[in-house]
Amino acid sequence: MGRIKDSLFKLEDEKVLAEVQKTLDAGVPPEKVLEECKTAMVAFSEAFLQGKMFVSDLLISGVIFEDINKLVMPRMKASAAKKNAGKVVIGTVKNDIHNIGKIFVSNMLAASGFEVIDVGVDVPPKNFIEAVGDSNARALAMSCLLANCYDSIKETVEALEKAGLRDRVKIIIGGGWVDAHVVRYSGADAFGFNPQQCVHFCEEVYAR
Repeated sequence: MGRIKDSLFKLEDEKVLAEVQKTLDAGVPPEKVLEECKTAMVAFSEAFLQGKMFVSDLLISGVIFEDINKLVMPRMKASAAKKNAGKVVIGTVKNDIHNIGKIFVSNMLAASGFEVIDVGVDVPPKNFIEAVGDSNARALAMSCLLANCYDSIKETVEALEKAGLRDRVKIIIGGGWVDAHVVRYSGADAFGFNPQQCVHFCEEVYAR
């Protein structure tokens, strides 16, 4: 398993994909493969913040991870096929194009049996409103890595209120330095440090 982490961190695309396929074929649960990838991506993000990696490296790592995702997700969907936990709308807020964290959360939600409606990145409030309204989802997860995009979270929450949808959907936010202060500022319901916290939040929403 350590080879996946090392190869991903070194951006060795062909090597890491081959190792992922080999690991999955050996019967290792897809969740464990993703956890190994997450370890690499966390280390990568820390290196980026320390100035040891460049934006171009970050973008390449995102592309590699999407390719890994294509190998892992069919296995995860198969293991979750008999579950029907509910619907969750997820997206990265307006003016933020970060995708990796959102992919991790989407994968964990899907593995837990949720139907995930992914509206993408740089998502304006109206798109979140349409997705929530059309799907009747009771949970909304918004990703925001950039501190200057906290207003985008707030705008989306306010737009949901104006559309008459706020009372029927619970909102969790995450990414970057998102914390309880951002929850209070934006009007969201909760924040999560990791994908599993988002899964637990959505499970609680549908357990009510």
